[in-house]
Amino acid sequence: MPAAASSPHPARDLGVYIHVPFCRVRCGYCDFNTYAPSEVGGATREGYVESALAEMALAGRVMAGDGRAASTVFFGGGTPTMLDAAALSSLLEGVRTTWGLARGAEVTTEANPDSVTPESLATLASSGFTRVSFGMQSAVPHVLATLERTHDPSNVGRAVAWAREAGLAVSVDLIYGTPGESLSDWEASLDAAIALSPDHVSAYALVIEPGTRMGAQLRRGQIEAVDLDTQADMYELAEAKLSAAGYAWYEVSNWARSPEQACRHNVAYWRSQDWWGVGPGAHSYLGPRVSPSGEELGAERWSNVKHPRAYADRLAAGESPEAEREPLTADDLALESVMLRLRLAEGMPVAALPSPRPTEIARLVAEGLLDGREALAGTLLLTLKGRLLADAAVRALT
Repeated sequence: MPAAASSPHPARDLGVYIHVPFCRVRCGYCDFNTYAPSEVGGATREGYVESALAEMALAGRVMAGDGRAASTVFFGGGTPTMLDAAALSSLLEGVRTTWGLARGAEVTTEANPDSVTPESLATLASSGFTRVSFGMQSAVPHVLATLERTHDPSNVGRAVAWAREAGLAVSVDLIYGTPGESLSDWEASLDAAIALSPDHVSAYALVIEPGTRMGAQLRRGQIEAVDLDTQADMYELAEAKLSAAGYAWYEVSNWARSPEQACRHNVAYWRSQDWWGVGPGAHSYLGPRVSPSGEELGAERWSNVKHPRAYADRLAAGESPEAEREPLTADDLALESVMLRLRLAEGMPVAALPSPRPTEIARLVAEGLLDGREALAGTLLLTLKGRLLADAAVRALT
């Protein structure tokens, strides 16, 4: 584990990400580190909880002296609610024991709408969870079928209502640009999501990765990717409908009813705060800091072994689950800062660029990607067109 881990940095928040790698089935588009029951190689959900708690205990020893409580906790996957509510609650208790929870901490779990009940959501709320993010993806049956999503679309509304009854804030995740999805299909999904009146909506463009089943289908000509112009139309439709319904974008793919309903855990990533990732394949990041002896310590990122069986075996043997580590230079951090902060609706200061780019800034303003008035005031802020071409803007500024 990095030497920097035991050196506090009070100027940065600390988040905890817990990766639960289990899914009932692996969706055809998914390239995350997830495993269906036939793929776990003898690893069990009960054993996973024990291993994750063991990693937290290791983190507690490594970060002794840091002193920061977790400001946010995020359970992602996979499908975290493949674990029962008692198991998720025990993992949250492990976070409390290891780091503590800051006052007002945000605690989120992702969930498949079919994998929750009124009782399970009430248990999560009573144990300290504050927010649930439902993987809705689409309201259109043929789109869900192409994505190989197994949930019943009608269950989303029930799950949202149960979460509200439990006192949990609610987010819904959508995907647009699925092969065979029309603009009217996407509009139907947006209308259905807005009708649920969630606190937060995420809408992500589908990227078909080569190593997925959907990638193989695309390669064989069994499906046809939605063209980029149509995806742009879908994004613009999302912005128009969500804005009209009272949601404001705060990051390129995320909208919230109010600033307080933004996902604080993800905002911490975009602002380069610190986090510890627990679980198979989870990534961690600690930024630059100064040791108690005055030594300057650089930023580091590391990741765990990916397979649940290998992860469990390492921890059972009293070994670190770390698989790879990457020291980050000042130049690395400057470049990443542009990539991440430019996506936020708050923009980023011109002064934070790794090097001056007056000509490129002027060109991006002229092309309508950056807000000209904000640029003159010293802030780089993407326009709607700029959000569609965010990667091009980042390349120009780095």
